[in-house]
Amino acid sequence: MKVKAFSFSLMTMLLLLFSQNPAFAAPVPIPDINLNIGQSTDPQQVVDSLRILVLLTVLALVPAILVMMTSFTRIVIVLSFVRNALATQQTPPNQVLVGLALFLTFFTMMPVYQDINANAIEPYLAEEIPQEQALEAAGKPLREFMLKQTREKDLALFLSVSKQERPLNKDGVQLSALIPAFVISELKTAFQMGFMIFIPFLVIDMVVASILMSMGMFMLPPVMISLPFKLLLFVMVDGWYLVVKALLNSF
Repeated sequence: MKVKAFSFSLMTMLLLLFSQNPAFAAPVPIPDINLNIGQSTDPQQVVDSLRILVLLTVLALVPAILVMMTSFTRIVIVLSFVRNALATQQTPPNQVLVGLALFLTFFTMMPVYQDINANAIEPYLAEEIPQEQALEAAGKPLREFMLKQTREKDLALFLSVSKQERPLNKDGVQLSALIPAFVISELKTAFQMGFMIFIPFLVIDMVVASILMSMGMFMLPPVMISLPFKLLLFVMVDGWYLVVKALLNSF
């Protein structure tokens, strides 16, 4: 009862304080937003509405485009392998790894973005080229980037399954086959790099476990002893520099 009475008194005091304060007593202007849906007899309005709908759909797919059509997949997987190899649980946290992966993705994809901006976005905003030509110009540098990182074996798999004819040049490769081939190629490359990262830390775990068993310390977890040595090794060789350098050079 005392707690309820105290809570009621506190709420009453707060309401009185806010009501006497002119900053809270003054009405807050709220913008008037109206969304009207009706029929249109002008074909141009229908076309503009469809373009807005397509634009909103593309914006909704931006996270998937960022993950599946850029270098983000390889980078974030390799960084996750580094954390698992160190056995540091949630250190660095997921927010730090994803943030670092995003900035490294922006860095590696900057030439592609500059090409898209110069040949597609700026001419389209200046009304020099139509929308269809702008989309085609924007997809060309992105297609070249994915083709450079995609293995021929992976691309041939999706071309054969979809029963598409072998394209005569890189411009004839459809995105429906290129994107999944690029993704599985990135996964394979990321796992190969992760395997190389795991080897030195695995050796440390094996050495520490062998020493503990020879000393008869069966109840002591080897991870508790090997973790400081792995951190020391990683810091001494400047591990983050080497990992980031290997990732950047892989593109």
